[in-house]
Amino acid sequence: MIYGAEYQDVNEEKYPGAIVLIGNVKMTHEGAVLTCKQALYYKDKNFFKAIDNVVIKQGDTITQTSDYTDYDANSKQALSWGNVVLKDPTMTLTTDTLQFDRLNQKLYYRSYATIKDPTNTLKSKNGNYYLETKKFTATTRVTVVNPEHNLESNHLDYYTNSGLAYLYGPSTITNTQNENKIYCERGFYNTKTDISYFVKNAKLYLKERTVEGDSLYYDKNKGFASATNNIQVIDTVKNFVTKGNYAEIFELKDSLFIVDRAVAISIIDKDSMFVHGDTILVTGKPEKRVIRTFNNVKIFKSDLQGKCDSIHTDQATGLTRMFRNPVIWSDANQITGDTIHLLTNVETEKLDSLKVLNNSFIVSKDSLSESDFNQIKGRNMFGKFKNNKLRLLLVKGNAESVYYNRNEQTNVLETITKEVSSNIEFILEKGQIETIKYLKKSEGTTYPPSKLPEDVKKLNGFIWRESEQPKKKEDIFKRDKKTPKEKNKEVIKPKAVLEQKIKNKPKKINLSVRKDQ
Repeated sequence: MIYGAEYQDVNEEKYPGAIVLIGNVKMTHEGAVLTCKQALYYKDKNFFKAIDNVVIKQGDTITQTSDYTDYDANSKQALSWGNVVLKDPTMTLTTDTLQFDRLNQKLYYRSYATIKDPTNTLKSKNGNYYLETKKFTATTRVTVVNPEHNLESNHLDYYTNSGLAYLYGPSTITNTQNENKIYCERGFYNTKTDISYFVKNAKLYLKERTVEGDSLYYDKNKGFASATNNIQVIDTVKNFVTKGNYAEIFELKDSLFIVDRAVAISIIDKDSMFVHGDTILVTGKPEKRVIRTFNNVKIFKSDLQGKCDSIHTDQATGLTRMFRNPVIWSDANQITGDTIHLLTNVETEKLDSLKVLNNSFIVSKDSLSESDFNQIKGRNMFGKFKNNKLRLLLVKGNAESVYYNRNEQTNVLETITKEVSSNIEFILEKGQIETIKYLKKSEGTTYPPSKLPEDVKKLNGFIWRESEQPKKKEDIFKRDKKTPKEKNKEVIKPKAVLEQKIKNKPKKINLSVRKDQ
């Protein structure tokens, strides 16, 4: 160590073992230069106490000022306190007390510090700064602030030369311009490019959506996010949730697509409806949002199930359209047609009506027989729901029906009736047909069970698809052994059916069916 001053003295009574240095004090030690107004130098211990207007310079890159500094030349440790300011080419650090480990080129503080670089201002209670790598390890009440973002964490690594932040522990990033937020417990954030990647309990809070996943990538400037594994996207405006294992969100285009066990969940009168498909695409702002579900689509609700190739739902109108081999099951009824429409009341969020277009078919298994089916078919079918239960059905055009009529007391099969009419109306109660009304002249034949011709037993186009019905929520992810196309090769035309058990048959269903001419 080399030192010098305008005045040197020894005062063993007041400063035992020390050389008192006063005026333009300068100390040089292995590449570091310390200057101050006063100092005490303990030669035996190789220890230097600097007082008042202390400046430490290391090479051409680091300058530190403080009110006081203790410097141990043996261990190359400097402890500074009182208005400490340290600068290097990438940042400025201010604190009350700072330890400078010159041996390991490390700074650390334990009573709050502020670090400013060209991009951000970092504050924390505890922290280490590694001069060679330009890395801050900050813990306890950490914030990183710039004009566009505010990051809060309890533990992060921050690189002042690149602006990269690595997060360890609960962390939140808030966009100060639009109040979007990101939460994670482990991740990476580039404060210069606004690109982030999170891998533990990641949540992205957008204006109209919340995105969760095992991992989450977000590019704020492009408005693009992708999430992987155990994803949940919550539409905070429409009370609508999508789940899956991979998703991409295009914030500026108000669109989202999700794949790999993708499922859309909506609330209908306090009951959840689950819609699964290979791909779910959600587009548009909340007031004009459209949901498209493609390939191997299945629907499950406690009182309504369905299956088709694709679905288009317009949340503004409440209209859901099912395409290609659609089938729905309402209670015990199976309904099919070329196209099926479901309409939900957008105000009450209850099912309102049903429309089956072309080759409409409704089937329910006879109450006591595994091989006999009650059937209704026609060109088109229109239904109305009451309290989310199918209440009325109107079959229009070429309507036909086959019913197995049982004795109300003994349940013995008495007759089978085949009817043909232009239009038939049905009233249902708890999923069972209570009333049948033939709106135009009908032609019917009633057979005893032993005389039933084989070609009357099943209407043309009949197909029973119970094996495809999702009986519980988990079934929507099951793949059927045969596709609807393969199954429908067994019939003349593709048909769709809706299953409905009919018990306690009213008199109308027996020989005394009421006919309104």
